[in-house]
Amino acid sequence: MTDTKIKAQPATRRGRPRAFDREEALTKAQALLHAKGYDALSVADLTQALGINPPSFYAAFGSKLELFYEALQRYEKTEGLDVDTALAPGTSLSDGVARLLRYAADAYASGDACGCMVIEAARGTADSAAGEKARERMEASRSYIHQRISGLDKDNADLASDYVMMSLAGLSASARNGMPTARLRVMAAIAAEGLKSQLESAA
Repeated sequence: MTDTKIKAQPATRRGRPRAFDREEALTKAQALLHAKGYDALSVADLTQALGINPPSFYAAFGSKLELFYEALQRYEKTEGLDVDTALAPGTSLSDGVARLLRYAADAYASGDACGCMVIEAARGTADSAAGEKARERMEASRSYIHQRISGLDKDNADLASDYVMMSLAGLSASARNGMPTARLRVMAAIAAEGLKSQLESAA
């Protein structure tokens, strides 16, 4: 009988647990909140998606509401419309608005979640505190758009700002309901032409 030597198996080396990446978790939370909305997600849903337990969730973000507000701000920073380029100094108001609405048509129908996260949360969130946070961000966007438009045409800034916000809301809702980019672009162009006609008739 031949002797058989059994080789000892090397000990499995345990690595250190992967450190919690808060920015990565915020990115995932933003995408989830954009796609499903604030009301549809519980803290349990979020902790499962982020791969953390409730104590770690609260330690990192404070609360579901605070996470939502931070996600809205991150959305504006990373996916918000390029207002500065659209309404750059020296641009005519009608051309600037047309460009901004075109940006919206392209942005709102792209990615995994359609529509504007801020606009949809502002009008479609049952939780009053979350809705107020979203409306706060939407008003901040309107104020900034108004400021940029004022630099192009101060006399028509109020009218144009209201028109832009109304148009953005319509484009967002249409994208959320499944309208493809090509059709959104047509609607954006028609909306821009409507404002141009109004400005020309009032001149």
